[in-house]
Amino acid sequence: MGEFRVHRVRFFDYMPSAIRAMAFNSHTERLAVARADGAVEIFNFADNYFQEKVIPGRDGRTVEALCWVGRRLFSAGLDGELTEYDLENLRPKYSIEAYGGPVWTISGNSQGTLLAAGCEDGTVKMFEILDERIQFQRNLDRQKGRIISLAWHPSGAKMAAGMMDMIRIFDTETGNATHRMLVERGAGASKSKEVVVWSVAFLSDHTVISGDSAGKVQIWDGSTGTLIRSHLVTKWDVLVLSVSQDESSVIAGTSEGTVVQFQFIPSTAGQEDKHWFRTRTFKNHSHDVRALVHTDTAVVSGGMDTQLVVRPLLDKVEKNTQESALRKIAFPHRNLVSCAKKAGLLLFQFPDHLELWRLGESDGNGAPGESLPVKRKPEKLIQLKRKGEDHICCSTLSPCGSWLAYSTVSSVRLYRLQLSSNSVSIQKVSKLPKELRSVHQLCFSLDSSRLFASSSLSSVVVVALDQTECKYLHTLKHKSGSKQPIHILCPSEDGRWLAAANTDCEIHVFDLHKRKLHCSVPAHSSCPTAVSIHPASCSLVSVHADQQIFEFSLKQKEYTEWSRQLQRQGLHPLWLQRDTPVTRVAFNPTNPAHIVLHDAFMFCIIDQSLPLPKAETKLYNQMVLRSLPQPQRSRESHAFKICKNFQHLLSVTLLDDLSLVVVERPLLDIVSQLPAPVRQKKFAT
Repeated sequence: MGEFRVHRVRFFDYMPSAIRAMAFNSHTERLAVARADGAVEIFNFADNYFQEKVIPGRDGRTVEALCWVGRRLFSAGLDGELTEYDLENLRPKYSIEAYGGPVWTISGNSQGTLLAAGCEDGTVKMFEILDERIQFQRNLDRQKGRIISLAWHPSGAKMAAGMMDMIRIFDTETGNATHRMLVERGAGASKSKEVVVWSVAFLSDHTVISGDSAGKVQIWDGSTGTLIRSHLVTKWDVLVLSVSQDESSVIAGTSEGTVVQFQFIPSTAGQEDKHWFRTRTFKNHSHDVRALVHTDTAVVSGGMDTQLVVRPLLDKVEKNTQESALRKIAFPHRNLVSCAKKAGLLLFQFPDHLELWRLGESDGNGAPGESLPVKRKPEKLIQLKRKGEDHICCSTLSPCGSWLAYSTVSSVRLYRLQLSSNSVSIQKVSKLPKELRSVHQLCFSLDSSRLFASSSLSSVVVVALDQTECKYLHTLKHKSGSKQPIHILCPSEDGRWLAAANTDCEIHVFDLHKRKLHCSVPAHSSCPTAVSIHPASCSLVSVHADQQIFEFSLKQKEYTEWSRQLQRQGLHPLWLQRDTPVTRVAFNPTNPAHIVLHDAFMFCIIDQSLPLPKAETKLYNQMVLRSLPQPQRSRESHAFKICKNFQHLLSVTLLDDLSLVVVERPLLDIVSQLPAPVRQKKFAT
């Protein structure tokens, strides 16, 4: 596998934001997740739960609710605005004022024609969904208290609204409230304490289900406005409800971190009469469960502990398969760390600032696994605060450490760095080409003479850099017609090629000398998560969300023989069962046959000169091989050399001096910074 001196970095204080809301589009199998900092993330559940898009947040923008209408995504927040998102340019498309104070909830009808917003002033505001915008239509009957939650009847003729101490049923055609259902405070509760109906669901048989701050899930007859059954599930709040598509199951998220499932089943076998019974309780969170989605096969939950949890329902999936495994998505599926390989510098990206660090040094030598004495400690050189209110969406550092660039949805900023052993200076490049307005990805060429920026319509802007100015050269465009954003840019070391991958699963390779498209890699059904170009063979290696690996020759414009053999034999089952995507691919300059890659839980060296592992062989065999004699070791070894000594990896980079920079963010460090939960489980209680 080879030996490396490792810089083990744990001073990147990455802190994910809490999950506030979720919405699932069952037609496209996309999950939208809103964070407390205003960011919105899109996960593709059909593609191994890959986080394919991130729309950065903005200061002062909070998202309380999300709603899909067809392929369009809307949000609402306590700033009183409704926002539609541009999912191609990864930014808010427009925002309109609801004129009802803070907006607590939004919900679209099943016909996709109307959007309802529940406001602080007690109004339910109806908006008509047009081709390009939404337009205010009218208000339903104004109520005395704020509207906390909304749910449409599938027919679109009625709507349930959760409020303080009550639930209202509205006729959406006349706008009149037809029923008022009072919610009990619960035994022993103070009369002055209001009950908040945090969530409601409206089923096709006119059953209304509510979850409230008294810890109850209640079943109501929406036709008569009467209570059918009440379930006390927690001493704390029931914050959110979600109903399965066939309306046979409801899940409730609580502020003590549990998710409770109710099912519509007969009380005894053989009976036809069905009732709602509490059947399961899941405990996958330490804090409030603020958002829930009930898919056909799983319970998806998120909340204050920042993790997105996918809990399969074992009666809906085949056991002992990849689909039946519990998933916890704790880290982003993109790079937040940029490394200057020649200068030994690290750039850490936060929503509101960047940090530039110089790596430490050691002049000692030791045996594998030993810690070397530190000659010079790591040093924080610069903390650069972003300008404006928009959060940083991407950033990069040039390989020589002389240039730094970052982008928000509204602007790009470029800085010139000058470093010495005792001082550091930073100078902003004041005049940038107008083509560098809003970009999704940034990267520098290896010689730091070019800056590449992925722009709108899946194009790439190329800018020349010198000591004094930044000059626009040209824009690279492909011919596929895709408008999806480019999420990966990778230039070759010789400056000849540039690979660009977008979320339409396309990889396009441009010839930078001829300034035009060289070729497009045959599209795989899964989105690329990491791409790199081999410096010697000019072959492109791509890893995808389904964990497949391909090698494509840029000279021959076809897959290499090694790649074809890999596809014929198939990857090892344990490799395919990994649930975090590979986020970086590189090559060992001392051994051209070595491909270096990593995900959140391992880094791996693939030795193309060794045989591929068969399904029956042991994949994680490094510790076993060390104990074997040399002749037997060579017979047992295979191409995949996997190291799991480091956990929760945000970045693994091979420097020019052949040392590894491993950036870790232990999950316990994140948990320790969370606020205290409302209730902690103690032994024997």
